[in-house]
Amino acid sequence: MANITKKVSWSSRADESGATGEGTPLLNGSEQPRHSRQIGRLSTVDLEEEITSEEDSLRGRPKEIPHNEKLLSLKFESLDYDNIENQLFLEEERRMSYMGFRCLEISRWVVCGLIGFLTGLIACFIDIAVEELAGFKYQVVKENIEKFTEVGGLSISLILWAVLNSAIVMIGAIIVAFFEPIAAGSGIPQIKCYLNGVKIPRVVRLKTLVVKVCGVICSVVGGLAVGKEGPMIHSGAVVAAGVSQGRSTSLKRDFKIFEYFRRDTEKRDFVSAGAAAGVSAAFGAPVGGVLFSLEEGASFWNQMLTWRIFFASMISTFTLNFFLSIYHNKTGDLSSPGLINFGRFESDSVAYNLYEIPLFIAMGAIGGLLGALFNVLNYWLTIFRIRYVHRPCLQVMEAMLVAAVTATVSFTMIYFSNDCQPLGPEHTEEYPLQLFCADGEYNSMATAFFNTPERSVRSLFHNQPDTYNPLTLGLFTLTYFFLACWTYGLAVSAGVFIPSLLIGAAWGRLFGRLLAAITSSGSIWADPGKYALIGAAAQLGGIVRMTLSLTVIMVEATGNVTYGLPIMLVLMTAKIVGDYFVEGLYDIHIKLQSVPFLHWEAPATSHWLTAREVMSSPVTCLNRIEKVGTIVDTLSNTSTNHNGFPVVVQVTGSDEPAKLCGLILRSQLIVLLKHKVFVELARSRLTQRKLQLKDFRDAYPRFPPIQSIHVSQDERECMMDLTEFMNATPYTVPQETSLPRVFKLFRALGLRHLVVVDDENRVVGLVTRKDLARYHLGKHGLEELQLAQT
Repeated sequence: MANITKKVSWSSRADESGATGEGTPLLNGSEQPRHSRQIGRLSTVDLEEEITSEEDSLRGRPKEIPHNEKLLSLKFESLDYDNIENQLFLEEERRMSYMGFRCLEISRWVVCGLIGFLTGLIACFIDIAVEELAGFKYQVVKENIEKFTEVGGLSISLILWAVLNSAIVMIGAIIVAFFEPIAAGSGIPQIKCYLNGVKIPRVVRLKTLVVKVCGVICSVVGGLAVGKEGPMIHSGAVVAAGVSQGRSTSLKRDFKIFEYFRRDTEKRDFVSAGAAAGVSAAFGAPVGGVLFSLEEGASFWNQMLTWRIFFASMISTFTLNFFLSIYHNKTGDLSSPGLINFGRFESDSVAYNLYEIPLFIAMGAIGGLLGALFNVLNYWLTIFRIRYVHRPCLQVMEAMLVAAVTATVSFTMIYFSNDCQPLGPEHTEEYPLQLFCADGEYNSMATAFFNTPERSVRSLFHNQPDTYNPLTLGLFTLTYFFLACWTYGLAVSAGVFIPSLLIGAAWGRLFGRLLAAITSSGSIWADPGKYALIGAAAQLGGIVRMTLSLTVIMVEATGNVTYGLPIMLVLMTAKIVGDYFVEGLYDIHIKLQSVPFLHWEAPATSHWLTAREVMSSPVTCLNRIEKVGTIVDTLSNTSTNHNGFPVVVQVTGSDEPAKLCGLILRSQLIVLLKHKVFVELARSRLTQRKLQLKDFRDAYPRFPPIQSIHVSQDERECMMDLTEFMNATPYTVPQETSLPRVFKLFRALGLRHLVVVDDENRVVGLVTRKDLARYHLGKHGLEELQLAQT
């Protein structure tokens, strides 16, 4: 074991498997029961030095919450992406006719259509709400600035702008911090984790959707350096999770439809479609949405799923554009490219030459460097927030402070800018500010700051070459870079796509202006708008590290395929350069949340590890016919909150150890106890009622806790036969199997538990997600993460 960096001492430990562990103090002060058998397990983290015992808890929350990025949280459970093939499931599948399977396939297409339609409606609502409210706010501030420019007292305009921003952002921060904290941020890291197989609490609830939609409207209208594309992806995923189940557990309404889809495997595929529909609605990019779901989201894929997701994305885009065209009184135009209207690049004005390719690649490298800087700064800022800004009231105050500072910085930049441009008949500025410019002119800096980020991106792409002078572009890039970095991670619903595009478009346009200035014939560099496009792609690629999907999104959003090759080269360069320094922004935030995320492959240097060394052991097993009291006590044991239990059978009249015959989940046992599926004698197979799969589906996904199940003393003496309900064919591996092979099997099949057996099919351990996720490549080779109840 010399090749692995040990972070803590080796000992037994417990996780979501049926393995019991050593009594190591947890963060909450509880202690796990001790067992005699120890097989090289990693202990849970003891942070008693930072979090003392009961005295601190009585005083309230600590002023500082210690955080270590080398932690792996035990609070996250896995989803059951592997179908539980028990007798009930197999009997139902065998009874279903070919026509029944065809009807199910049609139902899947119908659900995807509904997902696309509802996601498009939500996107339309967000767009109209932002346009109306932001238009009202900017009009009020614009009139106030024009009034006090003439008579003096512009400080009043500054105060008005800052107060309006802070008040609007305060509303969005309050509903997030106090009512649904999971709705903070873009939601993309959480959806990535969900599709990877991690159960993130409350991530696809109806309440989360409502808070997400209202929060992102407040964030954008409040003038923060944010976008609404990330929240749209999260919103689409929530819609998909709800529609596919045919009911709302939050509203306690069951429509008795789509009951077959009430399991994690089916819901996962629909959530993939919802995420793609959100991308499609945000950018008007159906193909880009499919590729985004494939590249950034879904961990599991098949060919038929591709077409269903594309169908959902098309419906989403069509729905959004149809209703927006009605809103704008353009009933005949369905070509509006979604929430983020970049406008269309005309081929003749943006044609590029081959000798510009090296310049584009250099811009990709710049984007990678700036993206890495952005991610590093945001990483340390997030660490600071985790430690010190953990109270909801502090989170709201921070969001209001950022809103006020953003307004103040924007006003200051506009006030001291002398970049005046003529206000011609072809100008596209929505809220042109004259300020101290001459009549018939407007302040160019105001076009960038005094606007929604989407409109600012469009102006940088399409305005005339001389619209912005280099100083304006440089100052805007610098200030907006730090504002966006500070803003991402606040307790508000917000995305990072549009701020990244805006930063890149600004320095990309500056790059084009400087090229034109240093060459003898500036006309050969054509429109700086094309460099704004390349810079936008480079900056976004450097932050989120997307390649193929972002290429298609940019091509679809701009309506021009000419720049497909340069954008792809730029994004690949940005990713390579950025990955050399630090991970992508979403991966950083997943790691900061201590989520047991499984990547595509096992660590490269892990072949010397075997299943015996990584498994959890010893394992809590149940007999095929088990005493009810034993089951209740096992499930009620709070120190070992296991979710999977191998089922073993003892050979009659033999002294040999029990052998594996199946696997059963905690959720199944709770349903059996709730319906009191007992037998009076171990030899009898008569139960009180015949349980069906419908009983399990009705309880999904919020299975009741064991504490809510009442079992009398007499019932504790009864027996429960698990034969019909357990998975009689669980996946198993020999204990000498290498870690990469275990990882590949676990990851590819979407397993929650993998039983480790010896040569005689006896259970020796259990591999779960956390057993695999805690190994990763660090600076010192293969490292092992600490496990904690964070």
